[in-house]
Amino acid sequence: MTAQNPWQGRDDSAESGDTRRLHQIVRHDDDYGVGDAVLAGFASDAGVARNQGRVGAREAPQVARRALANLPAHALHALWDAGDVLCEGDTLEAAQSAQAQRVAQILGCRARLVVLGGGHEIAWADYQGLRDHLYASEGPGGRLLVLNLDAHFDLRTSRPGNSGTPFDQILQDARERSLPVRYACLGVSLLGNTPALYQRANELDVYWREDTEMQERQLDARLADIDRLLAEAEHVYLTIDTDALPASVAPGVSAPAPYGVPLSVVEACLQRVKASGKLRLADIAEFNPQYDIDGHTARAVARLAWQLLQPLTA
Repeated sequence: MTAQNPWQGRDDSAESGDTRRLHQIVRHDDDYGVGDAVLAGFASDAGVARNQGRVGAREAPQVARRALANLPAHALHALWDAGDVLCEGDTLEAAQSAQAQRVAQILGCRARLVVLGGGHEIAWADYQGLRDHLYASEGPGGRLLVLNLDAHFDLRTSRPGNSGTPFDQILQDARERSLPVRYACLGVSLLGNTPALYQRANELDVYWREDTEMQERQLDARLADIDRLLAEAEHVYLTIDTDALPASVAPGVSAPAPYGVPLSVVEACLQRVKASGKLRLADIAEFNPQYDIDGHTARAVARLAWQLLQPLTA
């Protein structure tokens, strides 16, 4: 992974008005608190490698930071960069444990956290941190919606865990702890999931919609679906797999989608969840810079992360 500082960009301070860009407001201390925007990375390829996918997502957090650095700050007055948890080799479980502890600590400060993966094994790590924050003895409790925008269910039952197992791990954990967790997956590709995975989704009462139902002409219906899911939950964990986007928008992923969900639809879903006031944690997974073309995927990831980092009143 490159050691170069990613937070570099244009300086327009000689111009009049608000010319701040993210690289000019980034901080690396831990003096964040209620409502502050915190960005963190989970640099891991281990789950993708275990899942027989194309590795390279380990580099994504730093590349995404570089794409974010030059974006205008707008309503953000400060952005904290909490750095990366690194997964060395196949030490995935140790890295996930470290990530979970970090997520719980940041959320305990009531900051707004956005995490950049890494493979989708990030979801099992981030969920554990959110779980420990919500359901510890002093936690707020309440029903949790795990909303995944993804071409894949990621409900594989094989163990040890990998990038294809995190939501099965989450639902198994919720059952064992009697926690009120609901899983919804929007953007599922019929060509990317076996009949066994559809059967598993039905067994686990997963709410799902295929990518053919996630186009702009169906946006109002999908936002209504999201509203119903939000009404049943007190908290939301939003996780976005970059491979939900069409390959023309996001070529830099482990499993490119020839059809996919338009970026405008993904962004509208994100904004609806954010506007609910129930979003507690968000992450973006499976960006693989090794296969990107002219920075297309990096810019799409940066746009989504920027939307998540902006305050609700922006």
